[in-house]
Amino acid sequence: MALEQFEAGGVTYTWLNGGVTHMDGGAMFGVVPKPLWERKYPVNEKNQVELRTDPVLIQADGKNILMETGLGNGKFSEKALRNYGITHESSVVENLKSLGLKPEDIDYVLMTHMHFDHASGTSGKTDSGEFESVFKNAEYWVQETEWEELKNPNIRSKNTYFKENWQPIEHQVKTYKESCEPVEGIRLIHTGGHSAGHSILVVERGGEKVVHLADLMPTHAHQNVLWVLAYDDYPMDSIDAKQKYLLPAIQERAWFIFYHDYKYRALQWDEDGKTIEEAVLRNRENE
Repeated sequence: MALEQFEAGGVTYTWLNGGVTHMDGGAMFGVVPKPLWERKYPVNEKNQVELRTDPVLIQADGKNILMETGLGNGKFSEKALRNYGITHESSVVENLKSLGLKPEDIDYVLMTHMHFDHASGTSGKTDSGEFESVFKNAEYWVQETEWEELKNPNIRSKNTYFKENWQPIEHQVKTYKESCEPVEGIRLIHTGGHSAGHSILVVERGGEKVVHLADLMPTHAHQNVLWVLAYDDYPMDSIDAKQKYLLPAIQERAWFIFYHDYKYRALQWDEDGKTIEEAVLRNRENE
């Protein structure tokens, strides 16, 4: 089994299998009418769209950096598995082993936000049933507003910030306000929008630019600045952030990488954003 890899600017990106959800298509495309969005993204008979939850291993300067953590294992009840359309959970640890790595070899975990579908892989159960950190030697970078909100969630956000995802890693977390750069040229930038503390990842090294807009553009079908999620807490902030970061990056011929997309791991649009010129496709045989 060969995991999908991509190299840009001397940085290697490897996609790990973090599990898969199937979420309501209407919620994922907000106010966009179904006849428009279903032309761009497939939908099943339950009106659900497939959303991967696949962390990206980023390797640069001898460091192993994990972007997001996937669904983990054993975190969901039978009811939750049905509601979130989870058909399989994480193989991240096994994938790392196939690369000659252990969870303890991860130096940094970069979290764009801490919703359950991004953060459930942070911890796992011990033999005694307690939850402990999976990546024990890593520094976790989380935007400070996001970190405060998950500890004191409101009536809406309490359903996505799970204590078992953040309490076991609390001693490993470092927070930032506007941006952080744990490795030169690899930055998390606070945007808000999807959540108050939502951030994006921008990598600028070796003359190449790679952008992960996280849940501002969870799939290639969300490229339109106005196509934002019903799940977004602050949709106008999402639109503003997409105008600020997405449109210039397209014109700069940046590469875009994805965590949720069912089809594309990475792609590069032409300067008008109308044509995909190059792409790294997901290999379904890896599942």
